[in-house]
Amino acid sequence: MLHHSLLLFYRSFQRFKLTFFINLIGLAAGLICVILIGLWVWDECTIDAFHTNRHRLFQVMENTTTPEGLIVTGSQTTDFLGDALAAEIPEIEAAVVTTPPAFFPTFTIAVGEKQAKGTGKFVGKNFFSIFSYPAIAGNITTALNNNNGIILSESLARKIYNTTDVIGKPVDYTLFDIKKEAYITAVIADVPANTSEAFDFVMSFDAFKSIMRFPDMPPNWDAPAPFATYVTVREGASLEAAQAKVRDFIKNKSTNAAHRALFLKPYTDLYLYGTYENGVQTGGRIVYVRLFAIIAVFVVVIACINFMNLFTAQASYKLKEIGIKKAMGARRRSLIYHYLGEAILMSLVALFVALAGVQLLLPLFNSATGKDLALSWNIEQLLWLIAITLVTGLLAGSYPAIYLSRFAPAQVLRGKVMRTWGEAWARRGLVVFQFALSVVFIVCVWVVYRQVEFVQHKNLGYTNENLVYFEATGRVAQQAETFLTEIQRVPGVVSASSLVGNLLQSERMLSQQITWEGKSVETGGTAVNYGLLETIGLELVAGRTFSREFTADTTQFIINETAVKELGMTDPIGQKTANGYTIIGVVKDFHFQTLHEPVRPFRFRLEPHYATTIMVRLAAGTERQTLAALEEIHKRYNPGVPFDYIFQDQAYQAQYQAEKRVGILSRYFATVAIIISCLGLLGLAAFTTERRRREIAIRKVLGAGEFSVLYLLTRDFSVLVIAGIVIALPVSGYIVHYWLQGFAYRITVAWWYFAGAGMLALLLAWVTVGVHTFRATRVNPTYALKDD
Repeated sequence: MLHHSLLLFYRSFQRFKLTFFINLIGLAAGLICVILIGLWVWDECTIDAFHTNRHRLFQVMENTTTPEGLIVTGSQTTDFLGDALAAEIPEIEAAVVTTPPAFFPTFTIAVGEKQAKGTGKFVGKNFFSIFSYPAIAGNITTALNNNNGIILSESLARKIYNTTDVIGKPVDYTLFDIKKEAYITAVIADVPANTSEAFDFVMSFDAFKSIMRFPDMPPNWDAPAPFATYVTVREGASLEAAQAKVRDFIKNKSTNAAHRALFLKPYTDLYLYGTYENGVQTGGRIVYVRLFAIIAVFVVVIACINFMNLFTAQASYKLKEIGIKKAMGARRRSLIYHYLGEAILMSLVALFVALAGVQLLLPLFNSATGKDLALSWNIEQLLWLIAITLVTGLLAGSYPAIYLSRFAPAQVLRGKVMRTWGEAWARRGLVVFQFALSVVFIVCVWVVYRQVEFVQHKNLGYTNENLVYFEATGRVAQQAETFLTEIQRVPGVVSASSLVGNLLQSERMLSQQITWEGKSVETGGTAVNYGLLETIGLELVAGRTFSREFTADTTQFIINETAVKELGMTDPIGQKTANGYTIIGVVKDFHFQTLHEPVRPFRFRLEPHYATTIMVRLAAGTERQTLAALEEIHKRYNPGVPFDYIFQDQAYQAQYQAEKRVGILSRYFATVAIIISCLGLLGLAAFTTERRRREIAIRKVLGAGEFSVLYLLTRDFSVLVIAGIVIALPVSGYIVHYWLQGFAYRITVAWWYFAGAGMLALLLAWVTVGVHTFRATRVNPTYALKDD
């Protein structure tokens, strides 16, 4: 039976080579898209899924209701919240406090003259009982008991000691301008690639409190804090009960917390579900995961439509075969199985072609997505590939199998097969659907491209061109003022100053409430050095900036226009806030968040001691030589430490990496969808011209010109494509409108985006059909009439 099916498949290939290759290319292209997107989706959905306790692991989040009734969701908590939750709520098994991601710049770790940079975090003592980071050396359960202990990753240990046999050995580290010595108490395996937070070493949170000189005082439940709290819920405990007790926990601790409510968010959801609007989870990266999963499905559907259309278009050539088989006793079920088998066999052939294509395209795909994906050939992945192939084959072959097997043998053998309007409309409807999807893809790709271009070139309220920053480590941090003075004398340096973190992290790192005349406003903010506002190019609209002439400036604020507006101030200069700070200046609004968010209140405070991110304004055209001079100075202060600087405009654009990748991938997959649609149209055009070649010959004999025949043959296809365009325009309009709502600042979608997409699709259809049809119109009519 299998031999017979393979023989028929081979004969079908010999007889209909054009159709075979169109179907093969279409299905292979569709499967390539599905496999690539499937690998990416799987990787995205398994971020942070390696933790043993992942089903019971949560982060404590907070909803704060503003005086205007809006709910703001955040992840910042106090350092003592976790211990209180574990002690007072029976459903919570354990809790740990950590410094949040991006809280610190990279640390410099040194052993003698050998130095290395790494990302570090301070964590509670039971961090490794909650999170699954396996130990290579040392006792992980007691490694954080000593405030002078440090846990290194395997790669960092090998960098500074060339081995992992390092327990008890000393290392020096520098935080801000503080230099400390620690002793290695454990080595852990490198953090897996599928994690949302990578780090190179870990130290005790008690060590952090000691370094930062936290006062030993009772918990203040009304005090803001920037830390992260994670908990595990007991096995078998009621999550609903835990959520209910956590919700009112702070309200029960403070009479001033009626507007605050805590909740537990699954740790594995943090990466994909990170966007909240008015206290409700509304999206995040999951939007793009769903988007590309839908794109993969639609690309395969378009390829399957080609198969359906071309297979049913061949019906006239297969009717006699079907009639003879039925006359010999073949049942309809067996014919359905045969044609489904043919479709599945075609899908299997397409799968092998697709796998070769995936191997070739994976480096390019990894470059576009910023990942390191690969076909692993494990049982799970093989079963997934087989399932996709079978589903594709069944989807592609279902309609043709049912359609071809329904003909009565007597009618077929007499050549009196009646074709219904339903069959014709079904084929036309599939073509319309294909091109409707293609137009939707074109519109979406164009809008994504324009929006990403818009956010990358929008005026941010400060000048980010020729502005670089780098972390002050080692002697640079210890002698920051001397270093700043020296680099300001470098030709090509317009100005230089420093701040805590950087402008694009300020809102989530140093959030604080400002209260004035009973009205409180949550602000983002940062601590700065003298001259920082001038260096980054902020415009002062009232008051003055920080000055060395005023010794009291360490108790002063500079705020932005939005903060003034939300506090309801008419004359902000000289006003004193409830926490004792005086407002001395107001700067014009600037964007310290992505353009997904509107400008929010912001405040600067003067704390040169903690400002360890050096910002330097370079003269235009002198960037290369100036950076070389800065590197030489940095090398004198920190021999052997790399001079790692970042351009501010590049850091800003990196915030939109997800959108840029969406744009790139959308272009790739939209192109594939359009090519597959055009291939299907080409196949149908070929069958149409072949079936009507006698009609074409007679028309030409009777005097019809080539262009009139060309118009006759392309008219029907043009109508189908135009119908697809008409359907696609409102659908694409809704999709791009929904996507753009995620940006507080966005482009205006002009009518010509849609008109251009429709015209492009129509032009591609005309070229596809026209080239083949025009060749048919130039054939000598005597050949066609002689053959008939």
